[in-house]
Amino acid sequence: MPILVTKKTPAIGAEEVVPGLMGGLQTLSRPGNETMEFGNSGPKRIDSSAKNAQDAPFPPQKTGINAVSRDQTLREQVVTYGLKLTPSGLSQGTSGNLSVRHGDGFLITPSGTPYEEITPDGVVQVAMDGSHAQGLRPSSEWRFHRDIYAARPDIHAIVHAHPPYSTALSMCRMEIPAAHYMIAVSGGDSIRCAAYYTYGSQALSDAVMRAMEGRLACLMANHGMIATGPTLEQAMWRAVEVETLARQYTLALQIGKPVLLTDTEVAQALEKFGNYGLMSRTQSSS
Repeated sequence: MPILVTKKTPAIGAEEVVPGLMGGLQTLSRPGNETMEFGNSGPKRIDSSAKNAQDAPFPPQKTGINAVSRDQTLREQVVTYGLKLTPSGLSQGTSGNLSVRHGDGFLITPSGTPYEEITPDGVVQVAMDGSHAQGLRPSSEWRFHRDIYAARPDIHAIVHAHPPYSTALSMCRMEIPAAHYMIAVSGGDSIRCAAYYTYGSQALSDAVMRAMEGRLACLMANHGMIATGPTLEQAMWRAVEVETLARQYTLALQIGKPVLLTDTEVAQALEKFGNYGLMSRTQSSS
């Protein structure tokens, strides 16, 4: 029986089988599904797609070292995007918070900690029942993060911030209507303003859930705003776009009465938005 010796080649997915110690049959796997078999009768092509499909681990299992690596990657993302809140103009000081769905719960920024002082180990894992590791305090707003994740399987990342224009409109208890086609970032024809309740309360979370129905973003009365997405990258992008819309709408109100788009015009914008920029990137954070 022929003895084969196998070695990996630099090409991704390529495998080369070199002559065995006793000669005879040899195989050479190349990138793709083509395999060459060499015997006494000459070279012969073999379709190895079925074997590759059976051997390929799909979907990959996040266990052991992979699970640890995934946890660390998400923690680092929370730290990275937390550091972008102030430079982007979305928040000041320790205000605001962000999270990513992870495992049976989510990872969220700690309570009252300057973003430049947050480390990956300081990011708090919170279970869906609100429990978390002893000695770590999650953001006081963890309830609406938890409730959004529980109700919306399409959402994997949340950014909450207090940017000037969004917050100014929320102080007037005003929503952002369809005065610009970029309203489509909200997933609907408006960015609603949730009713006011004390921060960190379940009542506030319930109000947020009502404002977020069928939406990807909302304002929070006398408080700030929320933006979501399948990734932190998209949630942060959406937060910036919501603040831009708030600024534009505020300026337009100073000039006159903004002309709103019709339902048909909004529907057309929403349809086109599926392939717009980051909207076309749907890979989730978790």
